[in-house]
Amino acid sequence: MREFESIDTVVVGAGQAGLSVGYHLARRGVPFVILEANSRVGDSWRQRWDSLRLFTPARFDGLDGMPFPAAPGSFPTKDAMADYLEAYATRFSLPVRTGVRVDRVSRMDGGLLVSGGHRSILAQNVVVAMADFQRSRVPDFAAALDPGIVQFHSSAYRNLRQLRPGGVLMVGAGNSGAEIAREVVRGGHQTYVSGRKIAELPFDIGGLVGRLGLARFMFRVVFFRLLRLDTPLGPKVHARVAGKPAPLIRVKSRQLAADGVVRVPRTTGVRGGLPLLEDGRTLDVANVIWCSGYEPGFSWIDLPVFNQHGAPVHTRGIATAEPRLSFVGLHFLYAMASSMIHGVGRDAAYVADRIADRRSMRKEPAAEEPAAAGPAVEAVA
Repeated sequence: MREFESIDTVVVGAGQAGLSVGYHLARRGVPFVILEANSRVGDSWRQRWDSLRLFTPARFDGLDGMPFPAAPGSFPTKDAMADYLEAYATRFSLPVRTGVRVDRVSRMDGGLLVSGGHRSILAQNVVVAMADFQRSRVPDFAAALDPGIVQFHSSAYRNLRQLRPGGVLMVGAGNSGAEIAREVVRGGHQTYVSGRKIAELPFDIGGLVGRLGLARFMFRVVFFRLLRLDTPLGPKVHARVAGKPAPLIRVKSRQLAADGVVRVPRTTGVRGGLPLLEDGRTLDVANVIWCSGYEPGFSWIDLPVFNQHGAPVHTRGIATAEPRLSFVGLHFLYAMASSMIHGVGRDAAYVADRIADRRSMRKEPAAEEPAAAGPAVEAVA
């Protein structure tokens, strides 16, 4: 039997975006609950590959109200980040319910119905605090690869023990793919990276130039302040990077080449059970790791808030067609920094303010809700 309850605001996801939203809702006195599918806060980080370190130094890895407890220039491990998120939820007594996977959000009785398993919550507001890369994307032709070739998406990579002896083809290589490629080639595998080159930060983030302030300038000024949707430059950059990987931050193409990683053309299909490259060659490899991106994975939201690509249409995270639904954590939601740990707090605060405004209106019907600032955005998957 399905159990019903009523809560003003439901936040879906207890990662850095969801906890940031919870922090700001609590400061505004809004009743809320955070629903997390995993069994522990931080598990989305714990489940990533074993050697992962964050791509940004610790000085940029803390959420509002609680700096990251590590040397400012160090790169925390994924488990340290997971433990930090768990400690953050505990420190601010955020009401997180773990083990609850939301499978539908729809309209009901003047509110939004959030369903997960045998529970349903009628809410006045729902915040989807998840990145827009929830479902891994692998091309259909992957099924035609020889069954003897080990293949999986980069999201399933944990360590070198998953690989067969022999060559490895990395199909695409953003930040995660570049890090994995470096580990794989240093583990003794002939490693190929297939696809177009990706933009890179023009300096070593962990080197002297980065430590002297260029990293702070890039993250705090360029990504956070200059590249916003309400600045002259921001919309132009957004249009260029929509649907593309973020720039390589730590491991660069020259470093991969120095390690022996070979760059090859795009992988376009399969011939004779082997990966087929754009130039007509096939690669005789024993392993293929698909670093081919993600899809939004928002099919469980049963509301008319998406464009033809399945991405939400919103203004600073507030859904245009349903203002009771908000998003935090999306790529370039408001700024280049929106999907980065140091940038999520500003978007969370904005959404929390709008929720508090609507709550005040319900208590004082004569009040007028402030108009949302900034241009409407069609996020592109």
